[in-house]
Amino acid sequence: MIRLQPLTLLLLLFLSLPVLANRFANVEINATPLADNLFMLTGSGGNMAALVTDNEVILIDAQYAELADKINAKLAELSSGKALGTLINTHMHGDHVNGNSALMPKRIIAHANVLKRLSADASFPRAGLPTETFTTQLSLNMSGQKLRLEYLPPSHTDGDVIVWFEGKNVVHMGDMLFEGRFPFIDLNNGGSVRGYIANVAYVISQIDEQTKVVPGHGALTDKAGLQRFHQMMLATLAQVEQQQAKGLSNEQIVAAGLGEQWKNWHWNFITEERWINTLLQAEPLTR
Repeated sequence: MIRLQPLTLLLLLFLSLPVLANRFANVEINATPLADNLFMLTGSGGNMAALVTDNEVILIDAQYAELADKINAKLAELSSGKALGTLINTHMHGDHVNGNSALMPKRIIAHANVLKRLSADASFPRAGLPTETFTTQLSLNMSGQKLRLEYLPPSHTDGDVIVWFEGKNVVHMGDMLFEGRFPFIDLNNGGSVRGYIANVAYVISQIDEQTKVVPGHGALTDKAGLQRFHQMMLATLAQVEQQQAKGLSNEQIVAAGLGEQWKNWHWNFITEERWINTLLQAEPLTR
């Protein structure tokens, strides 16, 4: 093993700082219109949505603190200079909440479990903690613009909410949808494989073919896209369970893979192997 001297370690850290500082230098915040005064925003991290009201801007998710100036500039452009009043966090992961304090909203709304988990993280800025929480549903009427925040039982985490833009036929799924990709199910933070699949099926039952569906990651989609995602999860879980029923070990199941049909769903964070290992931890069916 090569042991680096303290001075060498400090030098390497110093040299890495510009790389860390410039990680977001080339990121652009882009806006896609969804409905009147409603936009999907992309940059680096989870997809955001911005709703412009008569008095303020409402933002869904916050991406990273390093992008706060760019996000605020885009919001000012879309809203003719209105201030960010309300920030809603769909869940507790860093690429959705790290910009909370830097964006400086007047209030931050999230599920109670998000506040609980972020409060337990000593490194998370206290100014970025949710200021208002709820447990099941919360309806907002902002200058005639109506939103409904709905908690979904444990699935991606134990604090996921989706945001319904009422009267606009748009829903923001947070990380309840990774469009065209294997999803991340955070089992260490209350996630559930079967809960995730059940909640996606629930959303499908609530929307129509014209609904615009904003995923946490990936391109804007619709009911058909959400159905493809749901079918992928059902099919790959069934395949893994069939292999388990045949007595194959976890190692053998991972080695066998999922077949060509699902190769395009693999990505750098949730590879085929990692998705199989997630499915292997699915809760047993209750009879």
